[in-house]
Amino acid sequence: MTVAQALMTFLANQWTVDGDTRERTIAGTFGIFGHGNVAGVGQALLQLHTDEPGLMPYHQARNEQAMVHQAVGYARMRRRRATFAATASVGPGAANMLTGAALATANRLPVLLLPSDTFATRVADPVLQQLEHPHDPGMQVTDAFRPVSRFFDRVQRPEQLFSIALAAMRVLTDPAETGAVTIALPEDVQAEALEVPEEFLQPRDWHVRRPVPEPEELARAVEVIRAAKRPFLIAGGGVLYSGAEDALRAFADATGVPVGATQAGVGSLPWDHPRYVGGVGATGTTAANALAADADVIIGIGTRYSDFTTASRTAFQHPGVRFVNINVASFDAYKHGTPFPVVADARRAIEGVHAALEGWQVGPEYAQRIAEEKSRWDAVVDRALAPTGGDLLGQPEIIGAVNAASDPTDVLVQAAGSLPGDLHKLWRVRDPLGYHVEYAFSTMGYEIAGGLGVRRAAPDRDVLVLVGDGSYLMLHTELVTAVAEGLKIIVVLVQNHGYASIGHLSETVGSARFGTKYRAQDPETLDFVEERFVPVDLAANARSYGVDVIEVAPGPDAAGDLHAAVRRAKQSSTTTLIHVDADPLRYGPDGGGWWDVPVAESSTLASTREAREDYERLRTAQRPLLG
Repeated sequence: MTVAQALMTFLANQWTVDGDTRERTIAGTFGIFGHGNVAGVGQALLQLHTDEPGLMPYHQARNEQAMVHQAVGYARMRRRRATFAATASVGPGAANMLTGAALATANRLPVLLLPSDTFATRVADPVLQQLEHPHDPGMQVTDAFRPVSRFFDRVQRPEQLFSIALAAMRVLTDPAETGAVTIALPEDVQAEALEVPEEFLQPRDWHVRRPVPEPEELARAVEVIRAAKRPFLIAGGGVLYSGAEDALRAFADATGVPVGATQAGVGSLPWDHPRYVGGVGATGTTAANALAADADVIIGIGTRYSDFTTASRTAFQHPGVRFVNINVASFDAYKHGTPFPVVADARRAIEGVHAALEGWQVGPEYAQRIAEEKSRWDAVVDRALAPTGGDLLGQPEIIGAVNAASDPTDVLVQAAGSLPGDLHKLWRVRDPLGYHVEYAFSTMGYEIAGGLGVRRAAPDRDVLVLVGDGSYLMLHTELVTAVAEGLKIIVVLVQNHGYASIGHLSETVGSARFGTKYRAQDPETLDFVEERFVPVDLAANARSYGVDVIEVAPGPDAAGDLHAAVRRAKQSSTTTLIHVDADPLRYGPDGGGWWDVPVAESSTLASTREAREDYERLRTAQRPLLG
């Protein structure tokens, strides 16, 4: 077999086993072919498709970055048990996958990348699209994957394939190590033949490790929690990846401990659970942030404690706050210098803590405060989601209309801009897998491609993709893939005529929305004139791809029309894009969180000097070391 034939056949026979669940680790391969992979991986995929149809499905993509996003969306929806491979050609094809690789690694989500590389033999040197570094002739585009991959290797000789492929599978299926796994494939080596041991090609099971807590670690954690007067639990993505939502619900019901969620952890409890107080941190709710600020013990489960979760380390203000960090990865379990790490699977750790705390509950005064904070915030959300009757919808109204039109098992997909912040506070999630916001790397352009990955993973659910015009313009071409393969998603395109999120941030740092609006430029002054909107018709763009389009006209009935449009799209069997004009200056309610974005310390602009004063005041609450 050639190296490519052996690799693709090997991948087709790898299985992930997680308890009673067994599924294909690599569900298929996305690919865009060029001279670097058409005769290697491309030929191998054709041969498999011809000889054993369905063994390794191939899916065409329109952009290399987008096919990685599809794989990531699929992996998250499958709770990291399965993903896709993605193959790209030499040079620009490979380089286009770098953003996707970084996204996967930042989110701790598995994806297998197979970028092509230049000739290992260097028989034709330099080849088309090869880099040339006089100081290091062996350095190529694929070397750029090293810092953004969890695992990287290059098959320089055919005989190396066996050990590299097995090592790659180990990382893909390890919950503590997973991320982007990159195997660089020189274009000549891909097509080179070798003798392949039959056992290499046989079905192989990879059992997902679900480690139980060490007794000593568990005992220390339980002692700290039992002594707490005002504990607060932060549910991260690890809760969902381990399938721990039922265990968390039982723990919260029994103990009364309030639960806040990171972006990745939303869905760990339904929005109306009496102990769920919403998102925590910079984009969190007033309820979660007030309780977190006063908490004497923070129980972090499956969270990596990003600056949004910790509100840039201003969220936790109790002078003696202690952290019990439960995480399958020791790297995250030891954050904030905690002396109380629990390195274990989230579900098994929650069950262990729950059993050890049998009969223990938070005090009645704290329980009453939790209920009051939740009630106050729920009332704020009710007001924010209600239609106002204005000509242009605010973002909260858009969220309200879409949320009300959705069904409990629908999946919301979003990634970047101001929408993640408002969704973290306002979206009322009813299903553990109903909220899919990529916010570890916050990648503009993820939404449509990621939504297709979700749809592939859950064909029985409707996928609602919310995307602003800025992110849509970054990467919308996978709508063609949706049409070509008959993959239905519902895209709600929010037309802000610019970058709404960064425009708002620009104001807070004293930069007056400079460079954030889509306007035509005056050729003499070089200013982007406020009144000259760029005449781009994004609804027509989507329609040209073969997508069904519904345009919601501005006016006092726009919220009701948007609700009806979503319901109509849900009845359709094809991809629908709903275009709605929005007022980018109408924001969601403030949740009391802060995000550290430094402001210029010296400026001739009064707006910047004022912003610097605010920045100096706000950062006085920051605690550089919490442990």
